[in-house]
Amino acid sequence: MLEFFAKDWKGDPFILFGPPHLIAIALIALVQLVLIFGWKNPSARAKKIFRFTLAAILVINESMWHWWNWSIGAWNVQTMLPLHLCSAMVWLSAYMLFREDYRLYEFIYFLGIGVAMQAVLTPDAGQYGFPHFRFFQTLLSHGAIITAAVYMTAIEGLRPHWKSLAVVGIGANGYLLFVGLMNYLLGANYMFIAHKPDTASLMDAMPAWPWYIAVIELIGIVVFLILYSPFAIKDWRAKKVVKP
Repeated sequence: MLEFFAKDWKGDPFILFGPPHLIAIALIALVQLVLIFGWKNPSARAKKIFRFTLAAILVINESMWHWWNWSIGAWNVQTMLPLHLCSAMVWLSAYMLFREDYRLYEFIYFLGIGVAMQAVLTPDAGQYGFPHFRFFQTLLSHGAIITAAVYMTAIEGLRPHWKSLAVVGIGANGYLLFVGLMNYLLGANYMFIAHKPDTASLMDAMPAWPWYIAVIELIGIVVFLILYSPFAIKDWRAKKVVKP
């Protein structure tokens, strides 16, 4: 049991797209497919239980992450404040699920799905492969963020609008400036805007600092448009049907 939480992990290292990683990706994808196509007409009680359970999973999982880092002497303000976008999304997603907050939904739909999906594909698990706590924690955390956004869309019926793109884009860049200031004050690298992460990620294929930040901005625009495209197509079809 202690080995499950060990700082000096003696088991298999995390292997990108190795069998455990691929199984985790498949399970996360399966949950989304069930929410979109399989869970029809749930009762108000069932929806409330799901929302509160998912919110609790997000909070407990993230709290255990902080506890584990503190227990191995790795907790510090340079790395553990909830300033990484996905760390912030964990707490905001839990609050959104609890309060059914539409404004937060807009951010979590675009930023949560966009960033957490990349983190599921290239998780920052370090040396900790299956079945270490860190392996489960990082994939559960990011998978739950995606699930929160998909649930609110597929089951609760929320959806973004064109103005949501502007709201989220402006908010995200404002947050980027705030985190950049915090990085300067703390000597940190939150959101990886001071330098690229040490572990493998999509940033490895991007130009050097600071140009990769501009590339991420462009990728973000493309991802936002892709995520909005189902609603744009739906609206276009609806307008086409009502035309005389």
